[in-house]
Amino acid sequence: MEHRKKKSGPKIQTNTAAGPESDPDTNIWSFVTSRSTTSWFLCISLFAVLIRLAVALHPYSGAHTPPMFGDYEAQRHWMEITVNLPVKEWYRNSTANDLGYWGLDYPPLTAYQSYFHGILLKFFDPASVSLFTSRGYESYIGKLLMRWTVLMSDLMIFFPAVLYFITAYSSGKTTGDRSTMAWHTLMILLNPCIILIDHGHFQYNCISLGLTVAAVAAILSDRDLVGSLLFCLALNHKQMSAYYAPAFFGYLLGKSLRRKNPILEVLKLGLVVLGTFALVWWPYLHSMDASLEVLSRLAPFERGIYEDYVANFWCATSVVVKWKRLFSTQLLKLLSLTATVSAFLPSMIQLILSPTKRGFLQGLLNCSFSFYLFSFQVHEKSILLPLLPASFLALEEPYIFRWLIYNALLSMFPLLRRDGLVLPYAALYGLFILLYHAPGVRKDARKPDFYSSVLQSSAFACSVFLHIIYLTITPPDKYPFLFEALIMIFCFSQFVLSSIYLNTKQWALSKSSTQVDARKKSL
Repeated sequence: MEHRKKKSGPKIQTNTAAGPESDPDTNIWSFVTSRSTTSWFLCISLFAVLIRLAVALHPYSGAHTPPMFGDYEAQRHWMEITVNLPVKEWYRNSTANDLGYWGLDYPPLTAYQSYFHGILLKFFDPASVSLFTSRGYESYIGKLLMRWTVLMSDLMIFFPAVLYFITAYSSGKTTGDRSTMAWHTLMILLNPCIILIDHGHFQYNCISLGLTVAAVAAILSDRDLVGSLLFCLALNHKQMSAYYAPAFFGYLLGKSLRRKNPILEVLKLGLVVLGTFALVWWPYLHSMDASLEVLSRLAPFERGIYEDYVANFWCATSVVVKWKRLFSTQLLKLLSLTATVSAFLPSMIQLILSPTKRGFLQGLLNCSFSFYLFSFQVHEKSILLPLLPASFLALEEPYIFRWLIYNALLSMFPLLRRDGLVLPYAALYGLFILLYHAPGVRKDARKPDFYSSVLQSSAFACSVFLHIIYLTITPPDKYPFLFEALIMIFCFSQFVLSSIYLNTKQWALSKSSTQVDARKKSL
């Protein structure tokens, strides 16, 4: 009997320890996870690069549509300006730099990026960045070089940042395994919305988002000063990174207040922030006028409170309330500021009162949603900002992540259809569904309740229906943008529901942490 017990013991232990990646015959992830983290990350990265290259073969924003063309021409024109004019004239209206034609409207780090990319284009194809004569330049080699600059930016900033985040996020988690890490990496690197906008429509969101990913990873690794520096760089590349600012501020302030020398901690963070901004803005700090020239370009209030048919509060409610017609720009700025602050304030306060890493990730999502739904001058592509922290939480909130991806894709569908990107849109949509449902991943096992399942199923059915009617039915002449309005209102309703749920989840973290503290005190 004793001999049998000794013999059977190790068998039970082996079976219990076996994770989902232990049996290569039953786990589809074993071909990438059987080796080191670096090896499987390189395999996934290669796949992600191939997907990006496939999308880049399709049209881009404003292709062959003079006189203004589109975002592709804007990025090319910034390279033209920065390589041909002195740095102090990049944001100044002049005969050589007509700000009415795609003038620079992003912070200096975007200008420096345009300068370095412009040098590359000037070396291989000088005509593509020739001052004045290169407007609307669309040669084959020029387009190839432009696409290459986006891909290289992705590989140099976004990809390493994702590896840093996955490593920091997974460290110390008892439930982590390589299969789950690989799936999480895929969800971030193969986010269909980011790929379609950067490598299809044509932008460089991978730089500011990559810097944000690295900043979040540094915060999760308790390297708060490094995280602050990286986030300041993201903010100085695209001002929309301010969507995340309340979450960074709330978490770092709450954490500093719990240290032995809170004033010293806050001072150190403040010095890093001021030092980073001073370094980036140095060419424009010689005079107040130079600084104001840049700042005036970063807040394009003259464009109105929203653009096109974006799924936020101001655009969705404009069906009933004609905001642009009834209210002045000055009053709309005040209304949007009040609404935005009111929306993100609860999340920021929760982070100050109870700064946890899980709460920080939730706060990033809630604060960025607040800006998307209520801030001034939002466009369809801004949904990328809430989607990034949603992908951080893909393992903990998988159903919300999937729901947001579906609705974010739908909200951008009219824009991407105008760009001629329906085929890559459909392909990436299908690829996301396949990868999301891949077996062998330890996602949050909690299933949504019956009503939530019905709601999500109904919402997905509505989404499919809206895709079909938008592609197949011509709207009435009296309402040429009827289907865009329907898509916008539907997506807005889904985003609002998601935002309410996620804010509730974040505040629930405070209750659980309070209960844990109470138990510790009672022991």
